[in-house]
Amino acid sequence: MSESKYLQIDVEQEINGIIAAYNSLVFGINNKAMKDENGAYGGIIRAGKGELVENIAKHLIELSWYSLGGNLLRLEINSMKIPIPINVEYVKKIADSEIREYILKNIDEYSYGISVDKQVFIDSKFILGMECKAYTENAMMKRILFDFHLIKTRYPNISCFLLQLESQLGGDFSELNEKTYGSQSTHTLMSFMPEVDLKIITLLKGERKVDEPIHQVEFRKQIEKKSIYFAISEISKGLEKYL
Repeated sequence: MSESKYLQIDVEQEINGIIAAYNSLVFGINNKAMKDENGAYGGIIRAGKGELVENIAKHLIELSWYSLGGNLLRLEINSMKIPIPINVEYVKKIADSEIREYILKNIDEYSYGISVDKQVFIDSKFILGMECKAYTENAMMKRILFDFHLIKTRYPNISCFLLQLESQLGGDFSELNEKTYGSQSTHTLMSFMPEVDLKIITLLKGERKVDEPIHQVEFRKQIEKKSIYFAISEISKGLEKYL
C-alpha cells in the first residue's frame, strides 16, 4: 500500500484483506471481491505463500502503529543482519594462550550476523523484533529465544514477539483465549532467558497436527477477525511508548 493510502486507511478493509489473502494462498480460494490494489490483500498475494506469515506480520505492525495514531513516515521495518561482537569474557578464558592472544589482537574481526524476520524501527531506533512462523514447536523455540538473547546484548530494550499461524507448543497457546497460561515446556525454556520476555501471538485456533495440514479441505482453519484485532492490540503495546 502506498503512503498516501495509509494516511486514509480503512482498518476494517485492511483486516478483510489479510484474511482474504490468507484464504487465497492457503486454500486456493479466489477472492473476487478483493482487488489487487487493496493494500493488505495485494501486497500479501504478490509476496506468495512462502512468505505469508512475514507479510501478514508487516501489515499487522503497520496497522498497530497507525491505530495508535503514529506517523507511518517514522516507521521502518527490515530484516538486516545485526553484527553481534564476540564475548570478551569468553576469549579471556581460552586456555591456549597463543589462541587467546591471537583473537584478542584481532578482536574487531570477530562477530556474528543475526536478524529476526521483522525488525521495527521508529525514528531509526530499533524498538521491536518479530519472528514469524507457520507453526512453532519447542525445538524451534530454543532457537528463537537464543536469537533474541543475542540481539538483546546490543539492544536490551527491544520488545520481542513471535507471530505464528498455528501452535505446536502444547498448553493453551492455540486456544486463543484473552489470557494464555502457556505450556510447562515452553515456560521452562523461557525461564533461562528471562530478559527476552517473548510475547507469543497465535492466529489460528487448535493445536497443529502434522497429519492434518490446513491446506487440505477437511482440515481448514480460518483466521477470525478477533485474532487479528488481538494481534494488533498486543503489538500496539510494544509500540505505544514511542508515539
